Parts: sequence; C-alpha cells; structure tokens
Amino acid sequence: MADPSHIASRPAPGLIASNLRRMALSEHLVLWLCLVYFAVMAPFVPGFASPENLVNLFVALLPLFLVALGQTFVLITGGIDLSVTSIIALTSVVGAGVMNGHTGWLAGHPLAGLAAVLVMIALGAGIGALNGLAVTGLRMPAFIVTLTGMMFFSGLAVWFTQSKNIGNLPASFNRLGGNPWLAGAIAGIVGIFAHRMLTRSLFGRWLFATGHNARAAFISGVPVRGTTVVAYVVSGFCAALAAVLYTGQAETGSPVLGQRLLLDVIGAVVLGGTSLFGGRGRVLWTLCGVLFFKLVDNSLNLLNLSIFTITMVKGGVILFAALLDAARHRLTGRNA
Repeated sequence: MADPSHIASRPAPGLIASNLRRMALSEHLVLWLCLVYFAVMAPFVPGFASPENLVNLFVALLPLFLVALGQTFVLITGGIDLSVTSIIALTSVVGAGVMNGHTGWLAGHPLAGLAAVLVMIALGAGIGALNGLAVTGLRMPAFIVTLTGMMFFSGLAVWFTQSKNIGNLPASFNRLGGNPWLAGAIAGIVGIFAHRMLTRSLFGRWLFATGHNARAAFISGVPVRGTTVVAYVVSGFCAALAAVLYTGQAETGSPVLGQRLLLDVIGAVVLGGTSLFGGRGRVLWTLCGVLFFKLVDNSLNLLNLSIFTITMVKGGVILFAALLDAARHRLTGRNA
C-alpha cells in the first residue's frame, strides 16, 4: 500500500505545469538567465568578470542593441527585416567615403564627421522606407523583400569600395564608437525614446494593433500601411546608427561590417520576448536578450573556442528562443 505522506510530498502535475507556464510568460525570464549564466561561468572563464572585460562587453553590446531595437519595431508589426546587416555595411562605407582624409568628398573639412553621420542615418532610413513601401504597397512578403534587399545592398557596398576598407577617418567620428560613455549616451537616448514610443504614444498602440490583427486594426481606423512603413524606417535608422558606432569602434568603413550579426539580432530580440508572430515586444526585453547573447559570445571567445563551436552554441540559443516564442504564443492564445 502506498504511503500517503509520500504521495502528498510529490508535486502535483498541475502545479508543475502552472510554474512552467508562469516562467515562460515571465517578463524577467531572460534577465534571470543572464544573472544565472554570469554566476555559473564567471568562476570558470578567465577574465570574464574583470572590469576591463565588462567595459569591453558594454561597448560591444551597444550597437547590437540599436540594431535589435529597430528589429523589435518590425517584429511587433508581424514583419521581419533581414536587410539590417547590409544597411550597416553600406552606410559604413558611404559614410567613410564622405569623411575619410584621403579621397573623402569632405576630406579635411571640420564638419566632415557630422555630415557623414547625417548621410548614414538618412541612407539607412531611406532603405527602411523602401522596404516598408515594397511590403505595404506591392503586398510582397517581408521575408522576400528584405532578403533581396540584403543581397542587393551588400553587393552594392562591395562594389562601392571594390572590396577594400576605407580608413583615415576623423578622430571626432571615431570617438562616437570608441568612447563607451558617449556611445552609451547615444544608445540610452534612443532606447528611452523608443520605449516611450511603444508605451506612451498613439503610434505605439497602432504598432501593437497592427501586429495583433492587421485586418481588425484597419477596420478600427488604424493606418496599418503607414504604421508598417514607419516601423521599417525605424529599423533602417537604428541599423545606420549602429553602423556609426561600429565604424567608429573599428576606425574604418568596411563593406562586410556586421556580416555575421543577423542571427544574433533576431535571436536576441526573440529571446527577449518579442514575438515572431507580432503584437508583442518591449525595449527592456530586447536589451536583456542582447545582453544574454553578448554574455554567451564573450565567454565562449574567452575560452578560445573555435568559430564553429561558437556558431553551434548560438544556433542552439536561437532555437531555444524560437521554441520559447512558440510556447508563449500558444499559452497567450489559450489564455485569451
């Protein structure tokens, strides 16, 4: 005969399922993952918790956060922007072409750096607008539009430079990416503004309504097409601003800058809680997702693991993010 006290001590299956559901839907899940991962890896990874490495981690996190921030806006609408890495590369080389001291269009001019930043941001936002107009006006799938955009603009960046990097950039421009406090201020201001747009503005409500159900939002009076186009413009703007920081950090314009970032960007945003199905996302969630990805990447690099091993681990993290997003989507749909 079974011992009643032993039976009573077993956790009820319903209680376990409830706890797992609560954990999957928790807004703080990825933050806890970051803290647990850091605590577990710090004793085993040389220099992982050193002040110098933490500063380097912070500097590397900022431009990725900006790209992921723009991707968050697009994913909330139910779309996706695969062209962000090509925007980074193209704006980097065009900006370097404007301001470099050898062949730059404004070589030696005191405002060359500022002009280059403005050109880069305008170009990124313009590409974002083209993506948005193609998705809404031509009714093409966002995946196809931005995938072909990624191929075209990546090739254009290589053609523009003939596969060569462009150096000799103004010191004032390089400080934008190399100075952690200045780069942090830029990312912080954009992040706070984006947070207020999503949580306190009419545009933010339109954005979530479009992602939840575009047809119902349109019937309710939401300008679905305009909202979608603006989301892609924001994505292009953020990618270009990230290119400013990346180019400043590298002190050179490169046609392959950001080439391997795409899965990191999408994985970080989805792991943070922004849904691939649309209608869900927050700036703080995206920041936590980016932080987790950079912690993983930084720790594996400090262990001197091969690029193939690091890629496999990142692939596993992205798969986990996709499975978690699917689980959240089912749970929220069931609770609706």
